[in-house]
Amino acid sequence: MTTRILCGLLFFVCLDVPAWAQAADPPAAEPAAAAGPAPAPLLAFDGPPPPPLPATMARDAEGRTTVRAIRLDVPLRVDGLLDEALYTSVRPASDFVQAEPRSGEPGTEKTEIWISFDDRNVYVSVRAEESQPERMVLNEMRRDSNQIFQNEGIGIAFDTFYDRRNSVNFSISPIGGRADGQVTNEGNYSGDWNPIWSFAVRRSATGWTGEMAIPFKSLRYQPGRAQIWGVQVRRNNRWKNEYSFLTRVPAGLAANGIFRVSRFAALVGLEAPPGPRALDIKPYVTSGISTDLTATPGVRNEVAKDAGLDLKWGVTGGLTADLTYNTDFAQVEADEQQVNLTRFSLFFPEKRDFFIENQGIFTFAGVSGTQGDSPILFYSRRIGLEQGRGVPIEAGGRLTGRVGRYSVGLLDIQTDEVANLGIPSTNFAVARVRRDVLRRSSIGALVTRRSQTSGPSTGLGAGGTGAGETYGLDGNFSFFTNLTISTYWARTQTPGLHGDDTSYRGQFNYNGDRYGLQGEHLVVGANVNPQVGFLRRTDFVKERVQARFSPRPRNSRVVRKYIYQASGEYWENHAGVRELREILGEFGIDFQSSDALDVSYNDTFERIPAPFRIARGVTIPAGGYDFRTLRGSFTLGQQRTASGTVFVEGGRFYDGDRIAFGYSGARVKLNPRLAIEPGLQVNVVTLPFGEFTTKLVSSRVTYTMTSWMFVSGLVQYNSSNSSFNTNLRFRWEYLPGSELFVVYNEGRTTLQHGFPDLQTRSLVLKVNRLIRF
Repeated sequence: MTTRILCGLLFFVCLDVPAWAQAADPPAAEPAAAAGPAPAPLLAFDGPPPPPLPATMARDAEGRTTVRAIRLDVPLRVDGLLDEALYTSVRPASDFVQAEPRSGEPGTEKTEIWISFDDRNVYVSVRAEESQPERMVLNEMRRDSNQIFQNEGIGIAFDTFYDRRNSVNFSISPIGGRADGQVTNEGNYSGDWNPIWSFAVRRSATGWTGEMAIPFKSLRYQPGRAQIWGVQVRRNNRWKNEYSFLTRVPAGLAANGIFRVSRFAALVGLEAPPGPRALDIKPYVTSGISTDLTATPGVRNEVAKDAGLDLKWGVTGGLTADLTYNTDFAQVEADEQQVNLTRFSLFFPEKRDFFIENQGIFTFAGVSGTQGDSPILFYSRRIGLEQGRGVPIEAGGRLTGRVGRYSVGLLDIQTDEVANLGIPSTNFAVARVRRDVLRRSSIGALVTRRSQTSGPSTGLGAGGTGAGETYGLDGNFSFFTNLTISTYWARTQTPGLHGDDTSYRGQFNYNGDRYGLQGEHLVVGANVNPQVGFLRRTDFVKERVQARFSPRPRNSRVVRKYIYQASGEYWENHAGVRELREILGEFGIDFQSSDALDVSYNDTFERIPAPFRIARGVTIPAGGYDFRTLRGSFTLGQQRTASGTVFVEGGRFYDGDRIAFGYSGARVKLNPRLAIEPGLQVNVVTLPFGEFTTKLVSSRVTYTMTSWMFVSGLVQYNSSNSSFNTNLRFRWEYLPGSELFVVYNEGRTTLQHGFPDLQTRSLVLKVNRLIRF
């Protein structure tokens, strides 16, 4: 009932959308000899008046910036050469401002930007000068790899609704790496939005140049032909560990300054084409062979084939509908293994494309893809995954986007029955609405419903029968430059669980460059059970405070910043019994080279209410335990041939001792196409109840032929669950938006001596084809 009510409210919100997207597509532009501007009416915006041509950028004494987009009479030839008339007849936007290392000072390398458009595309052109191009950090070409942001590069973000909160982002590097993503509420970044766009780059003895063409059909924006957008451009000089921006951003944000949408420049002069919104249809076919010896009965070399369809329709300029039939996720990379030395469930991030696109809209109270203490009311891995196995998705739909000052999201998924596992056919529904208030704040509501309940999202016990619902209200308020206050109230309704089913939180965060202060009060009832969410534990009241002092030494060529940080937490259950007390002290150094040193000491008390198994043959008895842990780590910067974090820690652990060491976030740079990412984590534990050692060893090898094609392999050994897993993937985007995948998965167990025994194996071929209207 609650879901239907909220869906009705969202329907009436959407009724405010004008019928402005009904006209036919404009004819293609006729070729012309040169580019020239066309006047457009100016709408209200926050910035100085645009300058007269040929200038394209104006900046006032307060640092507010206005950039003019230039209309082209002929489309740009996207080849990265910058040899059209535009580049000699129109002055670029330039004069970038550092965020790191010297906030507010001019960027040390010159950057020039042109933004232009025609009736089909928005074009972004860049010229990036380099005083020492041979020192540039260039080691990643794979699309959307996080490593791209650790390379030299240019990122551009458009606030297409000019709401000063949300943006779409595009990044390119001098060797052809590219990334795209979405930012919601000035901080939640999702790199799994993959629109159609093209680019080209060129390198020279003085730096590099690039051109991007972004179709209007790949974007959503406000109604009307004359547009005002926000725009920000970020320059990564990674070999200098320097970040500079088109407009000044608050000190300490570094690369994340591009998420501060309220500081974007105003982009004026842009004219959007009228006409129907894009309709994308993407059918797929798969064929494969699989073995599963863990099933009952076991399966060997079973051949299967399948087909399905995804559809994306721009309902209006601001709303997008996604429909899926017989959804397939064969191309998704395997989860990265984890070692669990606690009594709580592990959190694994979502990797399936359908669920991670536009997921920022469904974020509640700022809690998203992290393993924190607050409930995640919508955790999409509860859909299509049960008892560690995939559940077929019959069909589903999603409507996301903006209507005026509202962000809206509707999701409905139907999964199939799995009779041999006792999993019934289940419907999942999610409704989310958020309204912008004040300058950088928002309030919202979220409702989820699952037609057939499963065990609680904590994994602590069995669930009831019938439908489970969750609903909540949240508010996020941002004041001044660095102050945010967030709050929420939520309630769950689960058959068989009555009372004590609410959760609420208040959080204060001042996050300045030199000082930081946080405070949190969090309450989770004993029967809180978000059936389409995730929650590590229930029945607690948590108080937390954290303070930070991070001075920057003047004129140091070695140290960029010192970090002194202390925090304290106190937990008790609703009976008033203390469950946890933690005091943490930390000291860190950020070096100019991008290396970092961190040392911390943790003093913790934890009460264990019931025995739990921590390792094979080792059980922790109920009782109270003191923990004291000293940890040291050193992070090697991305400019090094081998980067990553080396760590060692040790101390008191459940009345015994634990020593741990490892190498995480590692990357060995062989050349821009080939990279190895090794990982190691070892825990040596000696307890009065037994001794054990856990080993987690992994290696990912990626070879990128072009930005459209790569092959990768992920091999993992986890002694804590006696598994040895292999995941090999080949991906080729043979046409924009159309892909070919070849995926091999193998799972083995190491319980027996000798070569690991086979448990599961599969080889899948998948092809899809994008048809755009």
